[in-house]
Amino acid sequence: MRVKQFNWRKNIVKWRQFNHRKYSVFLSMKREINICALSVATLTLAIPDSATAQTVLSGEKKQSQVKYSEKEYDLDEVEVLGSRVPLSPEHSVRMVQVLTRKEIEASSAQSVNDLLKLVAGIDVRQRGAYGVQTDIGINGGNSDQLTILLNGINISNPHTGHLSADLPLSVNDIERIEVLEGGSSRIYGSSAFSGAINIITKKEKEKALGINLQGGSFGTIAADANVSLPGKNVYNRLAGGYSRSDGGSENSDFKKGNMFYNGGYNGSDINVRWQLGASTMDYGANTFYSAAFNNQYEENRRYMAAISAETKGKLKLSPSVYWSRTMDHYLLIRTNPEAYENFHQLNVYGLNLNSYINWDLGKSSFGVEVRNEGILSNSLGKPLEESEYVKVPGHDKNYTNSDDRTNVGLYLEHDLLWDRITVSLGLLANMNTALDYRFRLYPGVDISWRPVNGWKVYASFNQALRMPTFTDLYYKSPTINGNIGLKPEKNTEYTVGIQYSTPVFQGKLKAFYQNGTDMIDWVKYSADDSYHSANFELKNMGIELTTQLNFQEIYGPNSFFKLLKLSYAYINQKRDDKTIIYDSNFALDFLRNKLVLSSFHRITEKLEAQWDFRLQHRNGAFTLYENGKNTSILTPYGTYAILDLKLQWIEKAYTIFLQGNNLTNHRYYDLGNVEQPGFWFMGGIKLKL
Repeated sequence: MRVKQFNWRKNIVKWRQFNHRKYSVFLSMKREINICALSVATLTLAIPDSATAQTVLSGEKKQSQVKYSEKEYDLDEVEVLGSRVPLSPEHSVRMVQVLTRKEIEASSAQSVNDLLKLVAGIDVRQRGAYGVQTDIGINGGNSDQLTILLNGINISNPHTGHLSADLPLSVNDIERIEVLEGGSSRIYGSSAFSGAINIITKKEKEKALGINLQGGSFGTIAADANVSLPGKNVYNRLAGGYSRSDGGSENSDFKKGNMFYNGGYNGSDINVRWQLGASTMDYGANTFYSAAFNNQYEENRRYMAAISAETKGKLKLSPSVYWSRTMDHYLLIRTNPEAYENFHQLNVYGLNLNSYINWDLGKSSFGVEVRNEGILSNSLGKPLEESEYVKVPGHDKNYTNSDDRTNVGLYLEHDLLWDRITVSLGLLANMNTALDYRFRLYPGVDISWRPVNGWKVYASFNQALRMPTFTDLYYKSPTINGNIGLKPEKNTEYTVGIQYSTPVFQGKLKAFYQNGTDMIDWVKYSADDSYHSANFELKNMGIELTTQLNFQEIYGPNSFFKLLKLSYAYINQKRDDKTIIYDSNFALDFLRNKLVLSSFHRITEKLEAQWDFRLQHRNGAFTLYENGKNTSILTPYGTYAILDLKLQWIEKAYTIFLQGNNLTNHRYYDLGNVEQPGFWFMGGIKLKL
């Protein structure tokens, strides 16, 4: 323990830092101690309800006198999304993985999608670099079975999950990312079929201006800026950015722009939050949707707005209203729009009201969500009368088809909180107008037990429902055929796990089993067939291990190694289908093995390095095309390894970085015939004024 003399006559010392010396305790004997600052990891050992800091040290039953400077002590708030009511990390009943602000800044990720690659249980199937057109799945699920939230607002895309991860912000705007694995329909509605990802944006406490510039391989340049203007009871943050690249492979160039504004008001009786976002993306789509055509092209526009609030008092009400619009323009042949061209406009309107109350028997919550999803298209939906055609903005074309559905969800949950046990009981009653006007029930139970401090054992049972996307139902092309007769997917999931956590070491181990009925897949019945959407039965099971070692808690802040993380996930799926299929595009193309190793260490006082290594083995195969010709050869995805490195020189007002993605220049496939770029170098500077 490092001490500094404060007043030897009064025998008072200042306690600044743990030094882990065997003799440290003797320096504090018979002396009054002033604690200047403790690390976040140290404070995680305290039990707020049982004692204050001063009670522990002096034995007196009085309020702590300790004050913390924001510069010395900054603990990020964590909203655990494992239930419909806020629970502390100690009482959470589901495995929630959090990518923190420091982890995000240290990583070599160029997009949100790249960040999620560092979570073992997440399958990121990227078509283009820099977050262009990415499918994200959890625990063997696909991109249509995942709910993506932005500050708690559902922004999932019912047109197709391919577009759900198009976000109106950059990596530099993110405070943290929370990942909830497993069926979560009773928490976030029917689209949270296999899990949910909640992206929390930054809320600066001081006035600040940030400017970020970078450039690198393949003519890639990117720039974004943000300004924060907090007040006494309000905060405002505006961010915007632009990036472009020639792409790392044929016809993979892109141009991206984004704008995001979020603000809030903290009052004595109510807190209010609001956000606005817009994004634009134009890109060469290579062989994204058909391996027979390597000159595809796509344009996406996305707009969103939301406002939410929470009242204070014994009964808390949390209403929210949101809207989003996605406009998609697709060309099968980039230079010949007349060959095959699609226009889609999706509008989503949502109203959500959640309420909860604390009482002697725990926390009770009741909520309702009404979500309307409507699409205009020249290919998706039911044909319109010619008099009902809607003009496509900016084009001499019309939307000739449409469809519309409304989903109503009623939620009920009760959480029982004891010293060592937490039980969460929940129920979703769901009705969708595309089916009928009947409510169907989907229950869930989560239990966690904390036998001793640091240990947690948990188990859960949850059922989930997912409606087919508009693409699943209606899409028709020379290579794809939707199915208007598709049934909704249904899933029953069982999960058990154990967690051990100390400031030095954290470890989590879980196993899950899912029994899916009427699951949706795109399949070929022969080598020359097109893909068809169809229902089938699926058994899905897996295990996941996550460990983390914090060397700074052992050797202090000057430790060479700072953090080491190792995670591994294994999945096995069995398809039950009486019909013999030739190729599966979803159900059999899962990540059987994924290993992630991340090492964060210092080189000098201001120079830091982050290494990220991924080893992935994907089950399944794809039909190989050569020069646009079908070879009728099924090619296994196989195994590949990727190594990324980021170097950062950190000063108070700026950070200079160099990063290399895919240092071994390995060419690989996440999706059939869509080859990923090799080595990609970027460098830049981040200014904070």
